[in-house]
Amino acid sequence: MNAAVRAVVRMGIYVGAKVYFVHEGYQGMVDGGDNIKEATWESVSSMLQMGGTVIGSARCKDFRMHEGRLKAAHNLVQRGITNLCVIGGDGSLTGANLFRKEWSDLLAELVQQGLIDEEASQKYSALHIVGMVGSIDNDFCGTDMTIGTDSALHRIIEVVDAIMTTAQSHQRTFVLEVMGRHCGYLALVSALACGADWVLIPEMPPEDGWEEKMCQKLSAKRAGMKRLNIIIVAEGAIDRNNQPITSEHVKNLVVQRLGFDTRVTILGHVQRGGTPSAFDRILASRMGVEAVLALLETTANTPACVVSLCGNQSVRLPLMECVQMTQQVQKAMDEKRFEEAVRLRGRSFENNLKTYKLLAHRKPESELPNSNFNVAVLNVGAPAAGMNAAVRSAVRVGISEGHKMFAVSDGFEGFYKGQIKEIKWADVGGWTGQGGSLLGTKRTLPAKHIDKIAEQMRKYNINALLVIGGFEALECLLQLYEARSSYEEFCIPLCMLPATISNNVPGTNLSIGADTALNAIVETCDRIKQSASGTKHRVFIIETMGGYCGYLASVGGLAAGADAAYIFEEPFDIRELQSNVEHLTEKMKTSIQRGLVLRNENSNENYTTDFIYQLYSEEGKGVFDCRKNVLGHMQQGGAPSPFDRNFGTKIAAKAMQWISKKLNESYRKGRVFANTEDSACLLGMRRRALVFQPVVQLRDETDFVHRIPKEQWWLKLRPLMKILAKYKTSYDISDSGQLEHVVLNGPKESEAMAAI
Repeated sequence: MNAAVRAVVRMGIYVGAKVYFVHEGYQGMVDGGDNIKEATWESVSSMLQMGGTVIGSARCKDFRMHEGRLKAAHNLVQRGITNLCVIGGDGSLTGANLFRKEWSDLLAELVQQGLIDEEASQKYSALHIVGMVGSIDNDFCGTDMTIGTDSALHRIIEVVDAIMTTAQSHQRTFVLEVMGRHCGYLALVSALACGADWVLIPEMPPEDGWEEKMCQKLSAKRAGMKRLNIIIVAEGAIDRNNQPITSEHVKNLVVQRLGFDTRVTILGHVQRGGTPSAFDRILASRMGVEAVLALLETTANTPACVVSLCGNQSVRLPLMECVQMTQQVQKAMDEKRFEEAVRLRGRSFENNLKTYKLLAHRKPESELPNSNFNVAVLNVGAPAAGMNAAVRSAVRVGISEGHKMFAVSDGFEGFYKGQIKEIKWADVGGWTGQGGSLLGTKRTLPAKHIDKIAEQMRKYNINALLVIGGFEALECLLQLYEARSSYEEFCIPLCMLPATISNNVPGTNLSIGADTALNAIVETCDRIKQSASGTKHRVFIIETMGGYCGYLASVGGLAAGADAAYIFEEPFDIRELQSNVEHLTEKMKTSIQRGLVLRNENSNENYTTDFIYQLYSEEGKGVFDCRKNVLGHMQQGGAPSPFDRNFGTKIAAKAMQWISKKLNESYRKGRVFANTEDSACLLGMRRRALVFQPVVQLRDETDFVHRIPKEQWWLKLRPLMKILAKYKTSYDISDSGQLEHVVLNGPKESEAMAAI
């Protein structure tokens, strides 16, 4: 929430508005006085890394009464406030809409009581409202991710990862209760992200007799040499008769029927606290800026709207349409129309549920189709967190589709050496939470060894290939595509999933691993900034990875609150460096004590990190001193973030389904023959959708010398970082959201977000 508050305040000041804080939610608006204070630029500095909300929040009974709203209207009119930006759940937003509807009547009443004059009533005759949804449950229809959800998932996954090690040591079963009184999003997504054995959520209660099924599954897992079981229960979990299923009940079941050593952990308010994740900071900053733009454009006739995220794009939706849809979900659950409830939650939720079922519950051999196809999976390029989740998902979906799955060790180098072996369902258990690449990965391209690779393809009768990796993976697919004219072995479905921390693959907005790297950068920047608290004024120069791609420096800069980020895509000269130093010198003369400058490793061959550090040190003498840090390979390691685990899991499942479809289409006379452009594709997220794009068509979109796409969406976020760092710059609003309508399985239920 603080990132959103900061963005609204700074964007508001940037467009020339007066911005006020209302402390303690609606209670502060009703009580007035010091609760409504003008905000300054400095009053929101050092706020990004703080959890909770700095301006306070409170449930307010007074605002529910007419009298309370009358007082609130009086307090706002006294200060000339007619634009409200509300960050909260559906209760807060519904209250805001009611307030807006009553506004003219409230003013008339205030005139009647002699509290304001007719002139003020005319001058402030309309109240404009824009909402942003802040809720860890992600229970608001119309927006793909609410502010706070990703951070709550981080807390849950940190706990699950820690519990897994102790459970493994003691051969225990753990029942974890997570928040979500009316919405199972957190339970479902965390179950998907940690590969839990069973999950209980309010939207889709288990079939009658679930107790027996669950116990069978747990004992089968133990018999298969698995030393631990994880069961995740949403606090609002119910059975088919709308009776609650508690974590204690689940524990007693397991103990009585199986005799397993079972413990319950209730996460409680841990999930609400802590530092916000990189995703939440960027989401909230983008939404905050969008909210200010929306308020500037409202007229008396525009309905109150919420700004939200759809895929990778900001949209504006009528507030009450979203609220009504959210209420319909609860109604469907109360009336036991559970399939309908899942559908109303949106395609993202539906896909999460389908994917979980697909990966968690193995069908018996007798029920599996037999396709007679062999599919190989391999990693190429540098390791990226989330690769293992993608491999696990691909293997399990492939087996469910009836294919024989093969794992190739060490990329194409292992391929030509014959390091290929069949991989079974149980072999990939527990892979989701592992960082790096368990299959092993190399940068070797296939062209040199194309003969030997073709020979191995024949030997193992490989009918399709799934390559998970970064820019090298794209080059590999292009080389295999070109080899088709000489080798029939490569006339098979070829699919690539982008996985690289640099996020420099054309054809996709996001790559597996980039979110984990961003979190590592942001966490380190927070610590580095904190190291200077209490000392004199200090500027930190930090070098990030990314090759020639400035994604990590730019988006990391936005999430960490940087003053500047130097990247290759936006050439800079000595004059810009000079103006940045002057800008920081000015800021340091106010109450701001710390500066942060990010530099992408290849942004300029002459203006190196050392050069920039020495320049800032020299020019800042007497005002601030400097320190430099090269973050290096810590950006590549670590356990994958919840986002990367799920993104990897979902796109790998989708890729395997595409491979199955292509195999069936291209099977002729006892063999697979696929020679068309659309049989060699990259699966990427583009704005609002997941798209399979022929790699040949991506050639024109790629700068092969610098290994980056020719056009990159995130460059539009750079002015945002500059505005929030107090630079005078122009902001392109061509990409800002337009008011749309909530459509069931329409734009909101974008396939892109089905990936999240």
